[in-house]
Amino acid sequence: MVDNFFGLTDTGKVRGNNEDTFIVQSSRGGEYILASAIDGVGGYSGGEIAAALARESIIEYFENPGGDLTTMMIQALVNANEKIYKEKIEVKEHDSMACVLTLAVVDIKNNQFHYIHVGDTRLYLLRDGSLVKLTKDQSFVGFLEDSGRLTEEAAMTHPKRNEINKALGFNTGLENDHDYFETGSSPFLPGDMILLCSDGLTDMVNKKDITDILTSDSSLEDMAHQLIDAANAKGGKDNITAVLVRNDNPLQKQEAVKPSAVAKKKVVSNEKPGPEKIVADPVVLTPEPTRKKSNSTAVMLLSILSIGLLASTIYLLWMRGQPQAAQEQVLVADSAIVSGETSLSQQFGTLNGDTLVLNDSVYREPITISKSVNFDTDTLYVLSRGKIVLRPDSSFKGPAFLIPASGRNIVLNGLTFDGFDIGIASQSKNVRLEGVKFINVRVPVQFSFNAPSDSFMNGTLAEIFIRKDSLVVPIKR
Repeated sequence: MVDNFFGLTDTGKVRGNNEDTFIVQSSRGGEYILASAIDGVGGYSGGEIAAALARESIIEYFENPGGDLTTMMIQALVNANEKIYKEKIEVKEHDSMACVLTLAVVDIKNNQFHYIHVGDTRLYLLRDGSLVKLTKDQSFVGFLEDSGRLTEEAAMTHPKRNEINKALGFNTGLENDHDYFETGSSPFLPGDMILLCSDGLTDMVNKKDITDILTSDSSLEDMAHQLIDAANAKGGKDNITAVLVRNDNPLQKQEAVKPSAVAKKKVVSNEKPGPEKIVADPVVLTPEPTRKKSNSTAVMLLSILSIGLLASTIYLLWMRGQPQAAQEQVLVADSAIVSGETSLSQQFGTLNGDTLVLNDSVYREPITISKSVNFDTDTLYVLSRGKIVLRPDSSFKGPAFLIPASGRNIVLNGLTFDGFDIGIASQSKNVRLEGVKFINVRVPVQFSFNAPSDSFMNGTLAEIFIRKDSLVVPIKR
């Protein structure tokens, strides 16, 4: 494979510095290709340093690759995260720095690639002229776009498109959090191409225009320049990075063989001695008794089922007229008060993933809470579709939601808390409210933390920024 990868980054038209960087190089004697788009977060030198630390850490880790590639990629990002977090602690000016990235390891020999992703950089696969986005943006706007609630055009101009939920440098201890990174693998067929890019490209250039560039007859270098130029032509509001890798292995051609012709000759030769069509007679005659038998059996089964259905219908009609039915209806009406809470608890308990969608077509009445809902996961998006109202039971005085200190990315969207003594009790500061309303709630949000007993403490209580209309101050990119 020659000239099969290329990367390019550009400051853009607005920013004064470039917080993006990238990796695209051979590894392990040409057996693998490392490709990564890295986007720094934090502004000024902080974002640049975080991106540089991540790049350095990944290259260093893959100098002697061995073992399972997915495991290696995870460990490489864990190591990078620890370096960035350590820098944040040691240098006060860099306390808000972080970075997002997508890394692909292309296995040339086996025609496949593996990838790992955190944040809102992207990985696309181009195959047969069709461009497919493989990664999911780990942001609220990205979720809305991936779920079909926002069009690509609306997401590209959304005021919160740069608010991210996950990044390297946000927290430490990621080696124990197996769900923090998105990982995957895909066949990488001859002629396929992958694009890794920062949001400086995809916020400016839509999918169709990117596809038109990638399906041209240009070289990878020319394509990368065309992508950068297209983003700058639309305003170049952010740093722009594009990394391209193409599989230019030769297409595998199968030799033309004629096994079917041989088979036909064998069949013809077997039938030559018997031209009297002796075999055809039993084929026509044998199905007749079988059909009659199956038809009679089917009629008998249908008759039995019809009689059973008629009997059950008569019984149900008789039961409907009995006095007990009224009592049962009363019991159902009484239990309707807690049915919404029971359904909500079941959804929390059986949730598979990090997103819970509450639909007002299911919760048509306010959900009555008689026991605090505990958030036992570190990442959770609670999104409402329509009007979702939570109200306390008459005897309930506790908080509606309890969020422990282990909560890293908690998003509450479109909920209304009505009449609680405490709406949300949180020990985590990583909670975002989107369009949340509090009505007659004595303490809308209560923040607390655990302190060691009988010890002196030093530090500053962090200020929580929430403003009217529940628009949280976003992470500055």
